This record gives sequence, C-alpha cells and structure tokens, in this order.
Amino acid sequence: MNLETRKISFIQEFLRLQNEEIVSGLEKFMHQRKAELIDEDIKPMTMEQYNAEIDQAMEDSKNGRMIKATDLKAKIQKWN
Repeated sequence: MNLETRKISFIQEFLRLQNEEIVSGLEKFMHQRKAELIDEDIKPMTMEQYNAEIDQAMEDSKNGRMIKATDLKAKIQKWN
C-alpha cells in the first residue's frame, strides 16, 4: 500500500472515530512527532558557514544590497 492510499485509509478511519480521547491523543502525538522531526533537521552552523554569512552580509552592505527595516515593514503591510 503506497503512502497516498494509507493516508486516505487513515483519514477515513479517523472520521469514523467517536471518542474524543483518541482524537486528542492522535493530535498530541502528531504535534509532538512533527516537532521531533523538525528538531532532527536543525543542525548547527559551522564556523565556516557562520563566517561566510557574515562576509556575505558585509559585501551586501558595501554594495547597497540592503533594505531598511521601516521600508520592509511598509512593503509587508501592502501585502494585506
């Protein structure tokens, strides 16, 4: 059974649930597991990467590739 078929089957079974305790438990498990997977993907930056980021930021600043926070905020407010 492929992943899509398994998900559909799970959803169908989930929709038939009448027990709030089971639904709450599944919600809690899903949120915890998603957080764990995100934590596993986060890796600290090496000093080499860190220094490269700083060098790039300095280069961007020197060449005028910056935007003021107030200008950025104004742009974001226009999105709404």
